[in-house]
Amino acid sequence: MKLNKKVIESIVVLCSLCVMTITAVTDGGIVEAQTTAADESTKVGNTGFELKGIAGVTAVLTNYQLMTAERLDDIVDIQKTDVDVVTAANDAETEAAADPDVQTEGTAEPQLTPEEQEWQNYLMANIEDSSLNVREDANSDAQIVGKLYKGDRATIVEAGPEWTKITSGNLTGYVNNAYCVMGTDALNYAKAHCETVARALTGGLRVRKDQNTEAEVVTTLAEGDLISVDTSAEVQDGWVAVKYGSLTCYVSAEYVETSMNVGTGVTLEEEEAARKEAAEKAAAEAAKKEAEAAQKSISSASATETQQGSAVAASVDDATLLAAIIQCEAGGESYECQLAVGAVVVNRVKSGSFPYSVYEVVYQRGQFTPASSGRLASVLASGPSSTATQAANAALSGQDNTGGAHYFKTTSSGHAGLAIGSMVFY
Repeated sequence: MKLNKKVIESIVVLCSLCVMTITAVTDGGIVEAQTTAADESTKVGNTGFELKGIAGVTAVLTNYQLMTAERLDDIVDIQKTDVDVVTAANDAETEAAADPDVQTEGTAEPQLTPEEQEWQNYLMANIEDSSLNVREDANSDAQIVGKLYKGDRATIVEAGPEWTKITSGNLTGYVNNAYCVMGTDALNYAKAHCETVARALTGGLRVRKDQNTEAEVVTTLAEGDLISVDTSAEVQDGWVAVKYGSLTCYVSAEYVETSMNVGTGVTLEEEEAARKEAAEKAAAEAAKKEAEAAQKSISSASATETQQGSAVAASVDDATLLAAIIQCEAGGESYECQLAVGAVVVNRVKSGSFPYSVYEVVYQRGQFTPASSGRLASVLASGPSSTATQAANAALSGQDNTGGAHYFKTTSSGHAGLAIGSMVFY
């Protein structure tokens, strides 16, 4: 219990008066009266009564009062100091309790999750549409050795107050800290800007419409296949939400491994090689599309620009044989393509470089594979289709949509010529 200063002062004064009274009666005490050198024999007590009567007692009491006041000030100063210390401590505790961010001595820091601990040594470039230069040395004038793009992650080698040495892929160098986030901040940045993917750990993994093994299967994944994770979806234990087109579907968590799809930095040499490769690929794609367009144009023109040549004399057996070889070589193609195959046979018959009959041209050694494989005989036994028969009769009558071609191959062979369907004639 703390006493008021005035109460303490009153108690001390009262006690002092009691002591003075006892001292006056018993001739005891702790303060001696002042005496003069001329009359030491007259000092008989310390109350001052014998020397000066009532005035002496009054003087002694005054000295006691002064001494008491000095002791009281000392006591109050000590007590005030103690109170101030306790109050400061209480204020610090109150502030810490009101603000969780205020750390007092001995307060444990929040525990990091395993994922947060893993990311304490990682860094990411905090950029939007550009790239972060990685330099050879820790200054802005040093040579650029590579770049970190948005979503690239780097390992911290040596952190500094302004520059940090990193490694990422084949790239090693220094980055400016002002354009980076590190540790837990890097993890949060990755979660916000990088895609999370699930990798199938087994083949035939079913992707279902709902979170149960009886739900409809929308597709299956092969081992090692990646699929985007829908991190915004609510999932039950044992399931992972994934994106399949515009749908949110689910896979068993037991059979996938999820991770953030972070990138790695590139050296200047790697970036240049990638640029050249992309340019070459784009040029190849453009050339392919141009060739396909040209072939389509030629094919379309050839289908309507059939030339009428001279007819070839042929028996019913020759017409059936020609229809059968047409069906073997182009049975799944359009009528124009079937007519073109028949025209090639007829053009050979008309040419002096080949045999002079349909039979001899079809069975010429090494020319038509179905003739030697037995397939032609099978078609002859069952009879050729009506479309193949129509194309054979048109070719024998002199119709030619190949421009006089004597050979044909599939377009996949890359051979130059007139493309009709999936075959090229030359």
